[in-house]
Amino acid sequence: MLKVDLNCDLGESFGNYTLGLDGEVIKFVSSANVACGFHASDPLVMQKTVKMAKAAGVAVGAHPGYPDLVGFGRRNLSVQPAELKAMVQYQIGALKAFCQAEKIGLQHVKPHGAMYNMAAKDEKLAFAIAEGIAEIDPSLILLGLSGSEMLKAAEKLGLKAKKEVFADRAYEEDGTLVARTKPGAMILNEDEAIERVLGMVKFGKVKAVTGREIGIEADSVCVHGDSPKALEFVKKINAALSGEGICVATMGS
Repeated sequence: MLKVDLNCDLGESFGNYTLGLDGEVIKFVSSANVACGFHASDPLVMQKTVKMAKAAGVAVGAHPGYPDLVGFGRRNLSVQPAELKAMVQYQIGALKAFCQAEKIGLQHVKPHGAMYNMAAKDEKLAFAIAEGIAEIDPSLILLGLSGSEMLKAAEKLGLKAKKEVFADRAYEEDGTLVARTKPGAMILNEDEAIERVLGMVKFGKVKAVTGREIGIEADSVCVHGDSPKALEFVKKINAALSGEGICVATMGS
C-alpha cells in the first residue's frame, strides 16, 4: 500500500499569544514539527505540545528556526555555517529534553522558514544542518525539500532523510518554493491544493508557477498550521489521501 506522512508545524504560540488550532489539527496528522523557541514558542508551549503529541500518538520533530521572533523566522539572516550548526543543535537539545521528560523519542528535524529555504539552495548551510543533527543523534531523520541541498548533505553523511512537499505552496521550475513575497506563492483554493497533493504523492509530479510540470518526490506532505483554514484543510487532505487508498503514517514507520 502506498503511504505518506502528513506533517504540520505546531507549538508556534508564544506567551500570551496563541497561534493556530494545534489541539484540533494534531488529530489529523502523523508528525508534528514543534517550534523550539527561536522563531516562535517558549518552554511552556514546547512542553504542552510534546504532551499533546504523545497523547495523540503523533511523532515529534524539532522545528528549529532563526532567532527572529518578530519576523517569525521568515527573514533571511546572514549566518556562518558554524553558527547555524550551533543554532540547530541548541534547539534540538531543548526539544529533546521535553521528549525525554515525556518518555517519547524524537523522530525528525525540519528547519523552519528562511533557514529551510536558504539551506535548500546553499550547500554549506545544508551540510551544517545535517552535521549538527548527525552529531546529536544519527538516528534522527532530516526532513527537507524534495530535491534540495539538505537531502544531498544528509546522504553524504549517511543521515536518514525524507523528501517533503507542500500542500499550500507554489513551486518554481527548479523545485524550490515560490517566495512568499511573490504573487501566487500560496495555494489558496483547497480543491486545487488537494489535487496537487494527490498528483505529487501518486504520480511524482506538480505544476510549477510557470505552468510547466516538474518531477517531485513526496515522503511527507506539509500543511501549515497557522492559516485560518488550517483545520478544514488538513481534514480534507487526510480524507482525500485515505479515499485514494493512501495510508497516512509517520515517516519513521
